[in-house]
Amino acid sequence: MFYGRSAEKQKFNRRRNKTFLMAKQMVHQVSIEEFMEYRKKLPVFDVRSPGEYKDGHIPGANNLPLFDNEERRIIGTLYKKSGREAAVYEGLGIAGKKLQTYVKKALQLTKTKELLIHCWRGGMRSESMSWLLSTAGFRVHLLTGGYKTYRSYIRRLWEQKSELYVIAGKTGSGKTEILHFLKEKGQQVLDLEKIARHKGSAFGAIGQQQQPTNEQFENDLADHWINLDFQKPIWIEDESLHIGRVCLPDTFYWKKQASRTLLLDVPKSIRIERLTKDYAAFPKELLIESIGKITKRLGGQNAKKAVESILNDDFNTAIDIVLGYYDKAYSYDLTKKESSMIDQMDCNTSDPKIIAEDVIQKFLWDGKPEK
Repeated sequence: MFYGRSAEKQKFNRRRNKTFLMAKQMVHQVSIEEFMEYRKKLPVFDVRSPGEYKDGHIPGANNLPLFDNEERRIIGTLYKKSGREAAVYEGLGIAGKKLQTYVKKALQLTKTKELLIHCWRGGMRSESMSWLLSTAGFRVHLLTGGYKTYRSYIRRLWEQKSELYVIAGKTGSGKTEILHFLKEKGQQVLDLEKIARHKGSAFGAIGQQQQPTNEQFENDLADHWINLDFQKPIWIEDESLHIGRVCLPDTFYWKKQASRTLLLDVPKSIRIERLTKDYAAFPKELLIESIGKITKRLGGQNAKKAVESILNDDFNTAIDIVLGYYDKAYSYDLTKKESSMIDQMDCNTSDPKIIAEDVIQKFLWDGKPEK
């Protein structure tokens, strides 16, 4: 009898070891460069907590948290008070109850049972989830260094040699629309305001979705940047360092500041007409709230008159007052650029398509901006 039990135990251990070996073989450690290639065709699973994921995540990644926010807090507190072993033991107890749930969710979001996984630093959370999914038959690619490595990687992207060409002009010049027409003409365009979900001014949030966190904005911006052809011109709109509550990466901002800039000189009357068309349809309370954000800069009397004009449906007057501040601010910002890098183009039309065609005719030759 004893021999029989021993034989069964040995048989069980062999099966278990074989399972662990097979699982280990199904987990493939990958570098950040390999990871970025794999993610073009494979789903990404971020096993950090929902709170970490919300603060910033790799665009397109699915959140498959090993621990929710409260569970992560409990384990973190235990780690500080009682050490790693106690935290690991508690984590096993929490995760052990949800193993089937993890596998089911992964199955729902994959087609070929092959996927990418990462946590914050490529530690126990991603290793544990990789082991679980690999034992369930998944082919797992585990990012070495985790999300922290990804963040370091995208910060280096802005050092990439590139040719930025900046469309500048005072508020209401139609810069965004001009970029859209340049894109239709086959030019490479990086729409910073679209990625930031904000138009840049105190009125910039009106009609937009909620802005991403600054970290997520950087991730989203990098995802667009990495897909550009750096041998060709890249057109962007002139933006300040801050777009709403998000901030351009420093390296990218100073690259923009040193780039050739096309300054559109659009008459104020045309700009007022365009801005009235863009904003008059929005609720008046939103416009008045936005004026409140710049009351000190406008001056009390000007702000009061602008609000009264909106209430009386005199949007032209309100916008004229607001532009008094923004035009001065924009002119000051231009002084921070090297004047030799600024080219000016007079624009006496409100049609952004015509202006875009003039830009191409005047500044492009054989597909490349003239020097």
